[in-house]
Amino acid sequence: MYLSRFTMNPQRRASRELVANPQALHAAVMACWPDRGHDGDGRVLWRLDRVGHNHELYVVSRDAPSFDHLREQAGWSAEDTGVVRDYRPLLDRLEAGQRYRFRLTANPTHVVTDPQGRKRRLGHVTAAYQRAWLEDRCDRLGVSFPRLESGEPTVVVTGREKVTFRRGRGRVTLQRATYDGLLEVTDPGALRSVLCEGLGRAKAYGCGLVTLAPAAPAGPGGDA
Repeated sequence: MYLSRFTMNPQRRASRELVANPQALHAAVMACWPDRGHDGDGRVLWRLDRVGHNHELYVVSRDAPSFDHLREQAGWSAEDTGVVRDYRPLLDRLEAGQRYRFRLTANPTHVVTDPQGRKRRLGHVTAAYQRAWLEDRCDRLGVSFPRLESGEPTVVVTGREKVTFRRGRGRVTLQRATYDGLLEVTDPGALRSVLCEGLGRAKAYGCGLVTLAPAAPAGPGGDA
């Protein structure tokens, strides 16, 4: 497994187009492998983070990606801003009781039933429900979310957006939430699975990828 990062050039027109269209960015990510054999098998995750004026693309994949086409279209001609790292060292050293800062962009949803008995899946739109959606998945994640001494949660919804884009002849609408916070590992095996396979729906459109960073002494915050 590999965890990779590519920093996009905000001055390039292609960068702005990719940032605005998750369908196009999904295609660009899948073009990082010559045979596109990953498509649909759940082994490629990606997330786009805003860092100052730049956007950083994170990718988790079974095989090492090539960012050559992205560099030509959306990077810097004189600088390689792609970093590809072996993910196994981190995955192998996960142990119960460890604490990490984390970041996740997800598509938190729930199912409602209308008066005719038909079920529909809708996105959570408030920060409270979006945070509750993640906290309800502690067992699946293999983690717990510690609280501050004040009793406040260490999980914070730091970004919320409604994304609409074209897919074929139709349109897709997603509610996306970005979470930052502190977690404690309770089940290393479950957490490894989520780090490799993602959490929730809309993984093809930048949702589900969890990243970890060393826990700061003062608690959650900062980049993940």
